[in-house]
Amino acid sequence: MAGSSSARIGIFGAGYVGLVTGACLAKLGHSVVVRDVLPERIEALRAGEPPFFEPGLADLLAQNSERLTFTLDADEATVGADFIFVCVGTPPTYGGDADLSAVWAVLDELPQRDTRAILVMKSTVPVGTGEKVREALGARGLVQFGYVSNPEFLAEGSAVRDFSRPDRIVVGAFSESDGDAIAALYEPIEAPVVRTDVSSAEMVKLASNAFLATRISFINEIANVCEVTGADVAEVARGMGLDHRIGQYFLAAGIGYGGSCFPKDVSALKQLAGNSGYQFQLLTAVIEVNELQKRRVVGKLERHLGRLRGKTIALLGLAYKANTSDLREASSLVLASRLLAEGAEVRVWDPVADATSVLSGVTFSDTVLDAVQGADAAVIVTEWPELRELTQPEFRDAMRRAIIVDGRNLLDPELARAAGFAYEGIGRPSSELGALPEAEEREPELNR
Repeated sequence: MAGSSSARIGIFGAGYVGLVTGACLAKLGHSVVVRDVLPERIEALRAGEPPFFEPGLADLLAQNSERLTFTLDADEATVGADFIFVCVGTPPTYGGDADLSAVWAVLDELPQRDTRAILVMKSTVPVGTGEKVREALGARGLVQFGYVSNPEFLAEGSAVRDFSRPDRIVVGAFSESDGDAIAALYEPIEAPVVRTDVSSAEMVKLASNAFLATRISFINEIANVCEVTGADVAEVARGMGLDHRIGQYFLAAGIGYGGSCFPKDVSALKQLAGNSGYQFQLLTAVIEVNELQKRRVVGKLERHLGRLRGKTIALLGLAYKANTSDLREASSLVLASRLLAEGAEVRVWDPVADATSVLSGVTFSDTVLDAVQGADAAVIVTEWPELRELTQPEFRDAMRRAIIVDGRNLLDPELARAAGFAYEGIGRPSSELGALPEAEEREPELNR
């Protein structure tokens, strides 16, 4: 098997994890073949166009193009490969379990071979998957394949940096030598290498994301209490974060977590525990808090505007967070649907995310100014830096009513109010009622 100096690597899956992993491994000097089942995705990559927005990825692909190949052919990715990385999606099923059909599809395409190769699981899978994969490999007589769990910890928006400067590299292996081979791949990267068993490596990923999601739901609960007590959650989080036992990260109150990992992994861990006979009550609460947080935005709008039917609401930001085009589990989709159900006219804007295939009944705007023109309220959904300019006079003057609901606490409340806006953050003292535009009377519930 090739050493860490130069290896041949096949990667199944050209999504965020697969492409970033492939491009970064190519940068380390390895020869990488990335395989995907979507012809349009492979065509775009061959033309030098990433199929999604991720800072630094396009440049990385271009700079290492001589060591990167993109294909629809599974054999091209596996024949002669020293390592085969599984980077396919494991979305939730209706029951909350992880859907491993794409993982098993990769296994079905593995060929018999005479030389040893290591199957590297990057996809997030339930604890115990490694054992099942090993049994499946044995049942097919694929004795030349080793197996290593090497979970990814790439945050969208900073994935290239996260690969190059990770907090840790987790390697869970059945064989010590297989673990050594994977650790050697990452030798140029300075980071602690956690060597462990396969099941523990699988749990590290799920537990990490569940803990971070728990922090988010916790600070959102604190924010909700702050709103009814007059405290400011930004100040509370600042004071909490200076405690070295707590730290400052993931203490930003907002409208809840989203994306491809947190919702899926929290549900998967809760379901895994339930399937094993243990009720993970904390995660049940984490999920419930996250869902309810989005509804509170609608309540804030109603507090200012009364009934929302006929009102124009601008949703600013569609991606689940800034610096990505990912719409998976994005709060914007929930908010748009809820507002449309209330009879509001919804305008949306995002600098990179394209929601035309998943959102209907809304008006897509090319600029922030277009989105807020004649709007009764603007909601900051994604913390895009350009939205810090929202308090400028041109935006205030364009709006029918100068109301901002800041779902990410992006703006300074005092500056927003000084600029003539009624401002509502998350977990921050509300605008004085006297400064608010006069809200229309609500109609009785029976007439809604």
